Amino acid sequence: MEIIKSQDKNKTTKEFKKLGFTYLETAEIVVNLNTLLANYQVFYNKLRNFHWNIEGPEFFELHEEFENEYNTVKKNIDIVAERIRVFGIKPNFTLKKTLELSEIREDGKNLSAIEMVREVLKDFEILHENMMSALGASLDTGDVATEQMLTDFLRALEKRNWMFTSYLK
Repeated sequence: MEIIKSQDKNKTTKEFKKLGFTYLETAEIVVNLNTLLANYQVFYNKLRNFHWNIEGPEFFELHEEFENEYNTVKKNIDIVAERIRVFGIKPNFTLKKTLELSEIREDGKNLSAIEMVREVLKDFEILHENMMSALGASLDTGDVATEQMLTDFLRALEKRNWMFTSYLK
């Protein structure tokens, strides 16, 4: 990050860091956000696939729930990418780069409705862990904006986790 020095000669020289964070402080945050972005992008594609290919008695309910979920993820993808831009980094993601960074995987198997829900819950765990790591990095540097963004994501994810878990009972 760039450092700006006051040019007013009547005042003592004071240094200001862009956004108040050093490059090293933001590097850990951005690495975590890039991983979150990649995980979200793969998760989004999985949810679309589940939405299109759900079959059976659970069709109407899960078809709608998967759509609700991928719409939320789509919004979060944009929020994360724009947060990365705030730090002066371009989230230049090719599909290859996304798949390299993502911890969420697709296996291409045809899944039953219950298996799809289990897969969503497994991916929620990965996203939750990723968000907690990013939250730790933001707390360490005092980045309250990223902290708030992640806290909002966590709150919503934990509620949806409860709902999908309850569905399986």
